[in-house]
Amino acid sequence: MKKALCAVAVLAMLGVATFFGLGLYSQTGSPPGLVAGKLQPCPAKPNCVSSESAPSDQHAIAALELTVPPGADPMAKVRDAVKLLGGDVIQSNETYLASTFSSSIFGFVDDVEFRREAGGSLVHVRSASRVGYSDLNANRKRVEQIREMLNP
Repeated sequence: MKKALCAVAVLAMLGVATFFGLGLYSQTGSPPGLVAGKLQPCPAKPNCVSSESAPSDQHAIAALELTVPPGADPMAKVRDAVKLLGGDVIQSNETYLASTFSSSIFGFVDDVEFRREAGGSLVHVRSASRVGYSDLNANRKRVEQIREMLNP
């Protein structure tokens, strides 16, 4: 009985250590950026959503509608929403915003990027985990929270 409990304890500690290691590893990257003026495609894992994915793709999510008064910074509302949700803005200009969000327990980093179509009100979004396979829909939920904040 004691050997079984020790084995379970060792396995649990190895599991926790693995998650901490992956969390640290995810902190070494950076947002992928634009490729030919578009957001990077999602990998073949379910831990990513993108409004530039095909509608039939499991990664597909609707783009964000953004309305701003003339002369205002078009991405200011997005930047404010990211900050209110606890994200860090890495890069921002009138057409592109890159941000990161970290999980509270293991420090896993997710990249959330926004690309505003030139002269339009449509903002494409991509939210993806840097490591792992599943994210338990955390990226999709985050994008929907941002959508609600932009369109109360």
